[in-house]
Order: sequence, then C-alpha cells, then structure tokens
Amino acid sequence: MLDAASFYDRLARKEAAISVTGLGYVGLPVALELARKFCVVGFDVKPERVEMLRRQEDPSAELEAAAFAGCDIQFTADAADLQKATFHIIAVPTPIDKHAQPELRPLLAASASVGRALKRGDVVVYESTVYPGCTEEDCVPILEQESGLKFGTDFTVGYSPERINPGDREHTLTRITKVVSGSDAATLELVSQVYGAIVEAGVYRASSIKVAEAAKIIENTQRDLNIALMNELAMIFGKLGINTYEVLAAAGTKWNFLKFVPGLVGGHCIGVDPYYLTYKARALGIDPAVIAAGRRINDGMPGYVAKKVVQRLIKMDKDLQHARILLLGATFKENVKDIRNSKVADLYQELAAYCVAVDIIDPHASPEEMHEEYGITLSPAPSGRYDAVILATPHKEYLAMPWAEIEALLQPTALVGDLKGAWKDRLPAGQAYWSL
Repeated sequence: MLDAASFYDRLARKEAAISVTGLGYVGLPVALELARKFCVVGFDVKPERVEMLRRQEDPSAELEAAAFAGCDIQFTADAADLQKATFHIIAVPTPIDKHAQPELRPLLAASASVGRALKRGDVVVYESTVYPGCTEEDCVPILEQESGLKFGTDFTVGYSPERINPGDREHTLTRITKVVSGSDAATLELVSQVYGAIVEAGVYRASSIKVAEAAKIIENTQRDLNIALMNELAMIFGKLGINTYEVLAAAGTKWNFLKFVPGLVGGHCIGVDPYYLTYKARALGIDPAVIAAGRRINDGMPGYVAKKVVQRLIKMDKDLQHARILLLGATFKENVKDIRNSKVADLYQELAAYCVAVDIIDPHASPEEMHEEYGITLSPAPSGRYDAVILATPHKEYLAMPWAEIEALLQPTALVGDLKGAWKDRLPAGQAYWSL
C-alpha cells in the first residue's frame, strides 16, 4: 500500500522526481511551479518546443523568462527520461474532431508513454479535461497494458483538473483552488500534499476521481450555456432594434444578475468541453437537450455574424463582389496568441462564402500557425480602405486605437462591426455601426 508521507518526503528531499507530460498552456506552468520545490522532468513530444523551453522561452508567450529562474527541471523530448520520475502528471490537450466527438488520441498516447516508464509504487495524475469515467475506464487500462503492472496494487492514479485561463494574470495556477482526487485514500493524501505545496489558494479534496472529472467539465459547460443565452438574447434584441449591451448594463444593476456577454465562443475549453459531456450523456442513453442547444447556438454565431454584416452592406448599396472587409483579431480571445478553435476563423470563412474580399490581421497570432491550422493567410497590415471593419477580438492594441486611425481604414460610407461592444461609446454621429 502506498505510504503517502514517505513518498512525499522522498519528493521533498529530491530523492525522487515528478514528471509532467505535455508542456503547453497547462503543463508548463505546473511543471515550473513544481520545479521550485521538487525535481521535475518536463516531457513534450515536440522537440522544437523543448528547445525553446531550454532557452527559457514559452512557445505560448504566456510566461516570461523570469518564470524559469530557480527551477530544478529537465526539459526533454525523450520519453525514456520519464523513468526518472515516480510521480507522473499528464497535461495534454483533449480536443474534439470534425464531428464534435472527443479526440482522445493525445491523451491515450501520453498514457502509453507514461505507462512504459511506470514502476511499482508510482502514481499517475491526470490534468486533462475529460468526461467522467475517462481516467479509470480509458487511461488506466493503457497504463496497465504498457507497464505490465496492476492498477491498485502496483500503481495508483489521481485526477486534478486544470484551471488555467490563458491571458489571465490574476487568476494564475497558485491563486486558484486546486481540485484533487485519488483512486484511494493514500493517493488522495499524496496528491493533496504535492499540489498543496505550490497552490497558495489551497486544495479541495473531491470524493472520487469521477466527481473531480465532472466538476471540471461543468465549469465550462455552465459558462457555455450562459453565453449561449446572451447570444440568443442578442438575436432577439437585434430584431427589436435595441442595443444588447445597454440592456445588460441596465439589468446588471441588480445585485444577483450574472454578468455574461454575447460573442464568439472558441478556444480549447468553453467551446470544446461540453461536447465531452454530451458524448458521455448519449452513451448513457440521456439526451442532453439543454447543453446541446447551447452548443448549437454558440457554434452558429460565426454564420449569424457574417449574415448580419452582409445584410448591412447590402442595405448600404455595397456591391458584394467588390466589397472589402477587414477583421481585427484572429485569436480565440483577447490579448493571447492562442488560435485553437478560434471562431474568428469560422467567421472569416463564412464571410468569404459571400464572395467578399476579407483581410484579417492580428498582433498576437502566428501567421504560420494560422495558415497551418486553418489555411488562412494573415495580412501583415491593413491595405487601403474597407467597406467594413469588424473588431472580432478586442486586443488591447485595438482598444487603444485613436478614432482617427480607425476612420483611416474606412471607405467614405462603411460599416463598423464590434462583436463585444468595445467601441460603442466612441462613434461619431452618423457612423454605420453593428454589434451583437
């Protein structure tokens, strides 16, 4: 049986090491914080990412070089190095495929790599967002198969869901309560001690791994549904000819009104995680009607926005075949370089389907990543004047633009689109304007 106190003592004295598999938005902050107190092996399958990390460069541009200082960590692309560790954390992406089904291949591949490195007495903790039951039903069998060891006898597992919010400098890893769980009491105690050593906000001990998995997935499902409600309201208010943000400002004066706003819902969490829950629900014979409705509304927003913009241009007597539109922003949210599941890419494609010329610029997004992921070419800068300028992602650079700079991008008669209502108080009289 695992002796949590003895295991943790070996980690604390650096007689044993911790491995972190997957060094992206989630895994890297975890690895670096742990490396301030423990000996850490950071493993990623991408050698080019590992080389950047060795130079103290975060490929995601979330962490400064100072975050690497004082860290006892070995970055490696060689899975054999995982054998140096006894406490293994897996923090790889869990995306969806083109049919909106869970894409578990990265998670299962990481499980196989760790499984081949497992030794008797080791512990494996998952941070990747999954549906309830995935850790024990899908991942543990691979750990057993690759290691030749028996779960519960030779090794144990835990689950501690990630809560990283890209671009957020306030709610960082150490300042957010960490939910932890384990396959038995001793493992739960050990996982609590390890994370408790780095998380100032403390840990919350879930009663089971499934409870912890479910807690994570409903965090983003709840947000998805609330944003879907705002998007549906924006459609209604649009028909009524009233501004959604003015309605929300008025309603927000009540103390218990939840402050959500309409918009494009992309990224690796809110736009993805609910599909893991609907997948599991349907496997259990349950129709997740409310969750599915929220997903349908939010996934349909790029098409809705494109249609409204084109309708406005037609009303302004614009010839669509010669119309030019500029999209400001390509990332899934403001002030980050993350383009995963960006609905701005969908908006670009929806607008292009109307045969209008679309340019898209972004000071944060990688042109190479945009082209590889979506086949979209980012423009280095605006070119001439446009019939419509759409603020798709309200980066700080765009919010700081003087109106004269915005006006210089517009044809004498042009539409300003503003998905988050960020520019609504800056408009000169008579300026054609549309927002959700």
